[in-house]
Amino acid sequence: MNKHKPKHIGIIPDGNRRWAVAHSMGKQDGYEYGLNPGLKILKCAKEYGIKEITYYGFTVDNCKRPKEQVQAFKKACIKAVEMLTREGADLLVIGDTKSKSFPEELLPYTTRTPVNGGGIRVNILVNYGWKWDLSHMKEEGRPFSWDISRIDLIIRWGGMRRLSGFLPIQSVYSDFYVEEHLWPDYKDEDFFNALDWYGRQDVTLGG
Repeated sequence: MNKHKPKHIGIIPDGNRRWAVAHSMGKQDGYEYGLNPGLKILKCAKEYGIKEITYYGFTVDNCKRPKEQVQAFKKACIKAVEMLTREGADLLVIGDTKSKSFPEELLPYTTRTPVNGGGIRVNILVNYGWKWDLSHMKEEGRPFSWDISRIDLIIRWGGMRRLSGFLPIQSVYSDFYVEEHLWPDYKDEDFFNALDWYGRQDVTLGG
């Protein structure tokens, strides 16, 4: 049995493009296959009693990719939010809304919004950039992401060992778990293996 469990989990769903290429598809086609894993992991989080979960949608830097890829991950983020609104959550979409890369369809969710009865706090980073986030500190004394709590555990798929600018303030004391296989190949055991690993860590928060 785990000694402790995380209250807030961050999800970095990497590997969509590599998965698409491995399955003889265009790179842009992989994002569609990352939608169901996101829904599955939300259901697992609810079952386990997780209080908050944050998904990395796409970043400001991702928008430097070819146009067809940008359109594909924007479309996937819109569809992901549509799916999540049917699940019951307190939903927040956060990113640079002043940029043309931010989907207009998601503007209603840029303040925390209870959907389908509310529940678990769900955050999705869309057109997010860490520099953009921290730039708000100068004006308001807090980041744009102020309504997102400290992250206990970050899980990244696809084998890469980097944060890629993921919520630098909230991740300051996060434990970091890497799953080697690609995000579209997600299995529920990935989630529970990460939780089991976290339960064995010595979480001191610097103390």
